[in-house]
Amino acid sequence: METIYVAGGCLWGVEAFFSTIPGVISTEAGRANGSSLDLQGDYDGYVECVKVDFNQHKLTVFDVITYLFEIIDPYSINRQGNDVGRKYRTGIYSLVNQHLIEARQFINQRQDRERIAVEVLPLSNYVKSSEEHQQHLKKCPEDIVMCHIHPELLYKYRYGD
Repeated sequence: METIYVAGGCLWGVEAFFSTIPGVISTEAGRANGSSLDLQGDYDGYVECVKVDFNQHKLTVFDVITYLFEIIDPYSINRQGNDVGRKYRTGIYSLVNQHLIEARQFINQRQDRERIAVEVLPLSNYVKSSEEHQQHLKKCPEDIVMCHIHPELLYKYRYGD
């Protein structure tokens, strides 16, 4: 099993999408790469992200990133759909340097690489989100209307397992 962290706007939809991908073992909603948690519980500089555990015999890092690019606007800075702010930036994070190398290679292979706003950084300060955010769209499917990911994409791979 390997683990990579992906950010693509609101974590509810990103987690729901990745949980349907064949080869993904588990997902977890969280926040990463921020600097502090203040007294009001606000995450300073953190990005909403999803921890993706995957079977490296069924998926590669390139595959995971390809799926991420299917649900994001990779040119948008600090915005995905109606979600605006630094916490909704797009990114790929890992504790494994080879994952970051592969992510940079993926981006560099694209002709539009100069316009891509997806950050690729080592993972730091990861915090698991509260239980209410875990598998949120399964618990509250009516919230799908707030998601920037088209509903057809959210369930595109669900029945491919």
